[in-house]
Amino acid sequence: MLQWHIVCDFDGTITRSDVIDNILQRFADPAWEAVEDQWLAGNIGSRECLGRQLAMVKATPSELLGYFDSVEIDPAFPDFVDHVRELGASIEVVSDGIEQAIARILSRNYCSLLPIIANRLRQAGPDAWSIDFPHASDACRAASGNCKCKSTPPGKRVLVIGDGQSDMCVSAGADFVFAKGRLAEHCERQGIPYARFDSFSELPALLARLPQAVAAPAPHYSLESQELFHHVG
Repeated sequence: MLQWHIVCDFDGTITRSDVIDNILQRFADPAWEAVEDQWLAGNIGSRECLGRQLAMVKATPSELLGYFDSVEIDPAFPDFVDHVRELGASIEVVSDGIEQAIARILSRNYCSLLPIIANRLRQAGPDAWSIDFPHASDACRAASGNCKCKSTPPGKRVLVIGDGQSDMCVSAGADFVFAKGRLAEHCERQGIPYARFDSFSELPALLARLPQAVAAPAPHYSLESQELFHHVG
């Protein structure tokens, strides 16, 4: 799989739940939910959404770290990373979440050497926070905090692994998608080639069915070939 690059989401994909949503539920003014509704409706991008929401958080560094250390990941993810590396594919965690949280959680689960592309939390006071967007793009159609489309290298086939709204834009240009949750529903509606999954333990079998020949432009998978993915046990 030397010609494949994997763009893997974090919140709700590697983790069991969304880290930022849990931070907001624990530490933010309840007004964060109205901002979330605007984002889900497509009225604002995630960059504006996250900026407004994180400004509502009141938590000390130790409180945030304590929460980060309680977050569980899919137990099959570390073995999946090892498997991907053995196959020769490249993989990055590309998230519209918080880099510090991702790094700490992955390190605790023996995945400390994974490249991470994400937003960065900045302390604005003893218990106040803001968020920086080093990977944003003014050209991003989704106005995301992290433009995931920027993370796809030229000359490689791209496999996206994700679960939600922040993965929808990059999935449209991917060669294939492993999806769950709202992303799987989106791929189904839009005719994007994908396979549904629930756990990373299922993905080695799905990887084995990806085509290995390099082609440009990317192939469009027939309905018959997509069906093969949906019936991998």
